[in-house]
Amino acid sequence: MKIGVLALQGAFIEHSKMLARLGVKAVDVRLPHQLADLDGLIIPGGESTTIGKLASAYGLVKPLRQFAAAKPTWGTCAGMIFLAKDIGSQQQPILGSMDIAVDRNAFGRQIDSFETDLAIAELGALPFHAVFIRAPVVKAVASSVAVLARLADGRIVAVRQQRLLATAFHPELTDDLRLHEYFCGIVKCTIKPHA
Repeated sequence: MKIGVLALQGAFIEHSKMLARLGVKAVDVRLPHQLADLDGLIIPGGESTTIGKLASAYGLVKPLRQFAAAKPTWGTCAGMIFLAKDIGSQQQPILGSMDIAVDRNAFGRQIDSFETDLAIAELGALPFHAVFIRAPVVKAVASSVAVLARLADGRIVAVRQQRLLATAFHPELTDDLRLHEYFCGIVKCTIKPHA
């Protein structure tokens, strides 16, 4: 299994370290040809406008869109925004791959960042300690999208649509490997055996 991590900006190194702990080969992706033989892709947190601008500058927007249409892709924080079909009135490059509407900066500034425990049934009974940094939330989902986690006030912070996964928080900033394992499980199910 080979999983790419979009390495334009943000917490890509931390995602690669999590994958390495699981024994998965991680590949930094900065150019379109680096997507060629990947089984899955993680789009990390960072600054969504910057990621969009850099993806445009490196000719990555269309190849990333094609990749997400065919293979497992996981967006965390800014990556969730980049995957969404609807980000409101903001003018920035996005992939528009996932049938979700996102409120880009739902919690305010960096100083309003917080941590909380989330119940995520797919990960088992133990709560997942989530780190939110200038995080988005999902405002609306299509019927094809499964809600995986909500905050105590009901706001949606993790979703899955078939092979696409999006989390408003930063699992790579914890020691908990379960979400990375969960994504690897999605990837594993889509890998076709070589003839």
